[in-house]
Amino acid sequence: MKQSVDITNREELRKLLLLLDPQTVPLWGKMKPQQMVEHLVDQVEWTNGKKIPTCDRPADEAYRSKQVMIYTDAEISKNVFLENLPESYKYADIETAIDQLMKELDAFDQYFKEPGTTAIHGGFGPMNYKEWLIWHGKHFAHHFKQFGLIK
Repeated sequence: MKQSVDITNREELRKLLLLLDPQTVPLWGKMKPQQMVEHLVDQVEWTNGKKIPTCDRPADEAYRSKQVMIYTDAEISKNVFLENLPESYKYADIETAIDQLMKELDAFDQYFKEPGTTAIHGGFGPMNYKEWLIWHGKHFAHHFKQFGLIK
């Protein structure tokens, strides 16, 4: 599989994120570094039981999309724009946002401890822990590339 971030290696993940300078200009897109980290926090909350997601696509269409995005080397396109950026930050600084992301990832692991647990992806439908590891890995890699944290 093409480049992905191992979200289970929290020490390495934290080290990479702490390399972010809050003033770093993205290689593409409009996000600022703290907005990106807060976006990841938000996205993980949809997969750890804190937020209740729904899938807005027909089941067969969601299934086909999941097969492509989870089970192939397909990458997330640059400049995908799915939501407006918030006008203010939720956390006091980028370090606090990174700490929160680590907490949400720990909650993600705990949420999936019960065998058979799934969480809904808005475009792919129900996904298990392994599928979420793949998707989060691709999603984190997408944003890490955006800020030059990985090539």
